[in-house]
Amino acid sequence: MAIAVIKTGGKQYIVEPGVKLKIEKLPQEEGTVTFEEVLLVSDDASTTVGEPTVPGAVVTAKIMGSGRSRKITNLRFHSKTRHRRKKGHRQCYTEVEITNIA
Repeated sequence: MAIAVIKTGGKQYIVEPGVKLKIEKLPQEEGTVTFEEVLLVSDDASTTVGEPTVPGAVVTAKIMGSGRSRKITNLRFHSKTRHRRKKGHRQCYTEVEITNIA
């Protein structure tokens, strides 16, 4: 079983083949995507840690779709001044399924 740590969208994810992830929105709509920023690769025999990335390591994934997550509300309140401010935000994401770690 191969495991890797990839970096995308300013976040790091632990992945293995067959895992589905919701990551930051990618510009592609359909097809496959490759992640070149691989920070760690491990299999049954050995573990390779990058400095900062592992040279030659590539993780490929299939894009399943995209969407928006649930709404997050932000409420600011200042006492004694009757000041209230309510904001809402929905983060866009892309759902991918990891197919191969090479």
